[in-house]
Amino acid sequence: MKLRFAPSPTGNLHVGNARTLLLNWLYAKKKEAQFVLRFDDTDLERSKDEYAEQIKKDMVWLGLTYDSVVKQSDRLNLYQEAAEKLKKSGRLYPCYETKNELDFKRKRQLSQGRPPIYDRTALRLSADEIAAFEADGRRPHWRFQLEDVTISWQDAAHGELSFEAKHFSDPILIRENGAPVYTLSGVVDDLDLGITHIIRGDDHLSNTAIQIHLMEALGGDGKDFVFAHLPLLTGADGEGLSKRLGSLGLKDLKEENYEPMALVNYLGNLGNSEESDIALNLEAFIDSFDLSKFGKSSPKFSQEDLQRANGKFLQVVPFEQIKERLDALGFTKTTKDFWNTIQGNLTLLTDVKEYEDICFSTINPKIKEQDFIEQAKEILPKAPWDEETWGQWTSALKTQTGRKGKALFMPLRQALTAEDHGPEMKKLLPFIGYEKTLKRLNGQSE
Repeated sequence: MKLRFAPSPTGNLHVGNARTLLLNWLYAKKKEAQFVLRFDDTDLERSKDEYAEQIKKDMVWLGLTYDSVVKQSDRLNLYQEAAEKLKKSGRLYPCYETKNELDFKRKRQLSQGRPPIYDRTALRLSADEIAAFEADGRRPHWRFQLEDVTISWQDAAHGELSFEAKHFSDPILIRENGAPVYTLSGVVDDLDLGITHIIRGDDHLSNTAIQIHLMEALGGDGKDFVFAHLPLLTGADGEGLSKRLGSLGLKDLKEENYEPMALVNYLGNLGNSEESDIALNLEAFIDSFDLSKFGKSSPKFSQEDLQRANGKFLQVVPFEQIKERLDALGFTKTTKDFWNTIQGNLTLLTDVKEYEDICFSTINPKIKEQDFIEQAKEILPKAPWDEETWGQWTSALKTQTGRKGKALFMPLRQALTAEDHGPEMKKLLPFIGYEKTLKRLNGQSE
């Protein structure tokens, strides 16, 4: 069993194709299959080595490994051999229309209420017409002639699917410059590399029909493959992913200090009909992964949900697992006890700075009720402090002032943390300590 992830290195990995990567990888690991990283880089003008390297770095960040790397630009001879085979069998034919001419045909068909299917004019060209095009400097693109057949397969996500080939245009397989189109190179590679399972988006359904037909023309059999087409991500309101969200790159998310396992949990569960526990590592996620639980409705992606997922992950991740990340960000004052105190209030790991400042550095206290704060200062317990100190202090203050609830606690929190919300004060107070507390009750920023 073998799966592949086949990005085009024409840009950075974004959340949409990262989900496709993740689902293929998880399925491969679940089934103990091989996993191939294949760069579809036959578009030599747009494909860049730096994008390919960044995709590898993104995979390392997520913890996703691969068994081999393949570059289509290293395999052009295979695609040429396949093209020659199709030419000899009469299935690949040259076409000389320009882009503008094809656009005109398409628009005319649409205006007449007809589907924009290529009319196979090129098959009716005489030798003289072809010679005239060649003399004029035109170079042909090459189309694969579809047969009038029904193309069917058993999709792992949709069940039985069928397409009539006559409803498609003959696909272009070779560009005017001689470069192969993905339709050809992808099929050749899937056959040559022994790929067995292909998991991708619903937007590839018609491509799959054509590719199965092409596989058979090249001597393969579409029945040797297991296809699973899953719904594409949408925005929060069900609309297509906006340009901003759709291009949200893993490189960007790493720079914004999202946790890779939080992203794995979020993307790996989008579309899952069953709510899963937060997985602290990839092994745990692999154990719980089940592709059959993914539904047919489009999962909704939002960065706000991703932020919440990141916060939920930080709420449960143990100190021992996160310590290296804390050290890398310079949060060396965060101990295990301190982490356990603040982790429930974090959205991103960089939020730790706010609480390190509150407890170990300086802040500008917010004194909103001076008389009340003076009373609090007068009965401030002496050190040493523990988690019982806050309760003892506020109980005495409640008895003295008659205050309770928010009226009792909020002015103290504001004075000691300069914030309206945060971790439990009974746990935070011992870290702030007596001296800082006294100074802040005096309105001093230390």
